[in-house]
Amino acid sequence: MAQVASILNEPERIPFRMHPRVFAALGADLVTNDVVAVIELVKNSYDAFASTVHLRFDNDPKEGFYLEIEDDGHGMTKQIIEDVWCVVATPYKTQNPFARKGGKQRRVAGEKGLGRLSAARLGQRLKMLTKAPDGNCWEVSVNWSGMSEGENISDSFVECKGYTDEPPFSSGTRLRIYGLSRPWDINRIYDLEENLARLISPFSGVGDFRIFLSHPGQGQAKIEEVEISSLEFLSRPKYSIRGHVDKRGNVQGTYRYAPIEGNAPRDKKVHYPWERIYELIQERTRYPYDPATAHCGSFDFEIRTWDIATNDTSEIARRFNLQKNQIRKAIRAHKGISVYRDGILVLPKSENVRDWLGLDLRRISRIGTRLSTSQIVGYVSISAQENAEIKDTSDRERLAQCLEVGEFEEILKAIVTLLEVERDTDRVKPSNERPLEDLFGKLSSGDILEKITALSEQGADTSEIVSVTEDYIDSITSTSKTLQKHFVYYSRLATVGTIANMLVHEIRNRTIAFGSLLDFVKRRFTPFKDADFEDEFKHADKAVDALEHLSNTFAPLASRTFSRRKRPSILEEQIRECLELHKNNIRSKGIRCNVPDSTTEVAVDPGELDAIILNLLTNAIYWMSDVSKIDRELTFLVTPIHDTDRVQVSVRDTGPGIEKEKLEEIFWPGVTSKPGGIGMGLTVASEIVAAYKGQMSTQYLGNKKGALFAFDLPLKKNK
Repeated sequence: MAQVASILNEPERIPFRMHPRVFAALGADLVTNDVVAVIELVKNSYDAFASTVHLRFDNDPKEGFYLEIEDDGHGMTKQIIEDVWCVVATPYKTQNPFARKGGKQRRVAGEKGLGRLSAARLGQRLKMLTKAPDGNCWEVSVNWSGMSEGENISDSFVECKGYTDEPPFSSGTRLRIYGLSRPWDINRIYDLEENLARLISPFSGVGDFRIFLSHPGQGQAKIEEVEISSLEFLSRPKYSIRGHVDKRGNVQGTYRYAPIEGNAPRDKKVHYPWERIYELIQERTRYPYDPATAHCGSFDFEIRTWDIATNDTSEIARRFNLQKNQIRKAIRAHKGISVYRDGILVLPKSENVRDWLGLDLRRISRIGTRLSTSQIVGYVSISAQENAEIKDTSDRERLAQCLEVGEFEEILKAIVTLLEVERDTDRVKPSNERPLEDLFGKLSSGDILEKITALSEQGADTSEIVSVTEDYIDSITSTSKTLQKHFVYYSRLATVGTIANMLVHEIRNRTIAFGSLLDFVKRRFTPFKDADFEDEFKHADKAVDALEHLSNTFAPLASRTFSRRKRPSILEEQIRECLELHKNNIRSKGIRCNVPDSTTEVAVDPGELDAIILNLLTNAIYWMSDVSKIDRELTFLVTPIHDTDRVQVSVRDTGPGIEKEKLEEIFWPGVTSKPGGIGMGLTVASEIVAAYKGQMSTQYLGNKKGALFAFDLPLKKNK
């Protein structure tokens, strides 16, 4: 018994075994669909430094319908076939990340060995011809279905022999896949054609890699070969933004508005620092984001977009001599934001993940206009060197989640938002919008009566009076439509405003208390000796930041619901209280604030006064992120207006200022230059001022000289 126990306790070496079905199983799991599988094989041709690759669907009388992929790349020697191609999960491409030819080089696109798995997914049998320059031509045959019937992968083989006929190329590889798993009808082939058009990045400058596709014609028609390309109009977007993100996450770019017909193009330089992008991140607890800098690495981008209503597609069709259905089809084929690494497509590969950034879900969460994936064709260029942590998952359909990928996604969403803001500027023209006060004025009948009376006194005939009346009716019709649009917008906000008021009140009351406690703990007990306590403290601090961000998001809506009460306010005290609410943000951004020492009592309810000040304050804090910390200053001035019972308040910041062409529309509802804004903050503030018989105004101070807002309020009358 002792001897048996000793034997049982002896360790035994049991080798790993792999069933031959692994190729079929992994091919089905890691390669999402047949179109993605073909693209992976075409990428292998790219990695082999091919200049052309031909895809052919044809029918062999003996073997049946087959797919052929032929390139003029490096090809393989027998040693590479044996030591690399026949080795599962070989690190060959990882160890040799560049392909070289004639003094040029390409970074290889495939590193996960998906080419063989793709071939196994597509069909039951593979016949491959391959020839390296100045080498022999080799014929390789693999029966995937027969291999799957074996018991152990060590008993599985490919057949390799010298090719005795004249090789079809001086160097290259030809794959023929027989026993196709699924039929390739004309619609699937067109789907493949559309996806192949996305394979090469427009940033790469790769002009020496061309893809050709041929398939049987209808009936007895001959096989027709076409070069994969995109329609011209896709390179001529109506709206676009392109630029560069530096290694700290700051966005620099150019927005361009290029209408198909009518108006002149408009170009605008745009800048979006990481500091501002960080403030808009909704889930800051997801990763340890650094408010000062991003870590995802630098990259280039271009995002193109179109209006796709019936009139818009008709306009494009006329300009480029296309059918209307071609417009939507072409945009659909390229839709979404595509990421390219070193010039070759990373994602998305399949239709199911075109909206990997969640733009469509984000679109329905905001009142106003946002772009959908179906309107966007975007390109992002990353590199293995600059963006080492941005990696795709094994199925090539997602990015592997980490801090750097989180930053990358937030930056891209911010860029899309920048594009939306500028697009709204070009879509909503000032001539079509008026402040409510002006609109109601246009409903007055005073002008028309004066004109008709004057014409009558001058002896004008009936036709002249009718003409003036018709002009007035046209004006009334236009104004009523604009009023309807305004009030539809306001009605949407009415219910939201009631909820927002409650949320803002409750959240701010509690976050101020929590924030004060956390500040006290930090001052009193840091550095923390207990690592677990420090982690919990950081988590609590981030949670308070998230609540404050939520509160600020709802503030413009909430301020609409303040009821007018009879309590007066000390103007300077309310300014200081509003600054206190934002003290952490002001301190972290290094903003110097100047408030007069005077004491001015105004006949304005403190809640409404706070709503005015907070809207101007949050805007100033936000926009001053565009300038360096040493230049950030916010100044409040309080000046009695001579010979009146009113006082003027001026708020000036040292941010980038307001563009001259936007001065007229800045107080209109729904108009915003703030990415993520809803365009109600200044509207609400100006309406409150107007309710106290005052007026809010702004003025152009010159390029990059900051913003100045001024408004007047009634002084409290002494009894």
